[in-house]
Amino acid sequence: MTRPDRAPTGVRIDWAIPSTPPGPRGAPRRFFGPGTTRAEAAVQALGTAVGSALLTTHVTLTSGWTPLSPLGVVVLGVLVLDLVGGVVTNATNPAKRWYHRDDATAGHRVGFVVAHLLYVVAVPTVLGAGGWMWAAVNSVLLLGSTFAIEAVPVELKRPVAFALYVVAVLVNLTWLPLPPSLVWLPVLFFLKLLVCHLVPEAPLVRDSRQEPR
Repeated sequence: MTRPDRAPTGVRIDWAIPSTPPGPRGAPRRFFGPGTTRAEAAVQALGTAVGSALLTTHVTLTSGWTPLSPLGVVVLGVLVLDLVGGVVTNATNPAKRWYHRDDATAGHRVGFVVAHLLYVVAVPTVLGAGGWMWAAVNSVLLLGSTFAIEAVPVELKRPVAFALYVVAVLVNLTWLPLPPSLVWLPVLFFLKLLVCHLVPEAPLVRDSRQEPR
């Protein structure tokens, strides 16, 4: 039987954060989470490549690129890469360690989320979809959900995040429809931020040490 103060046999919790070079040299590592292993990097690269390729195919088959300006094509391409890659990256151990470490405040995580409001504004202004009502409602959903997740006790953060994620997606699908080429956007947007980024989870790694007798 697993003791309440430890992980199951063969697994341990590792909150140790490797040091990074100061200044700009270490900025990329701190952004993605220091200590990414080769296996984690491979999963991120492969997941982002395959997911982005499939999503790009969907946008192409639904004629999503055709009405866009050159700026719109660039912005939509960034959204595809960032949301697909962000879902995978924010679910890794290094990201969980970094964004939920002892000296990472709620302000750090909220600031990360708030920066993504640029994406919400870009949908009506650059992609010509949704309209300002779409942007306003999704801004409220994003900020309200973020503050709610940060406010509840740690044991409730995961279920609250998933509940609010479902609400946000269903509100979009029911009352704030986007063109067929963009129906995926709120699904990945809220998944990345509410579930993958804001939920604290123990970084679990394999442990070859045996259970003490």
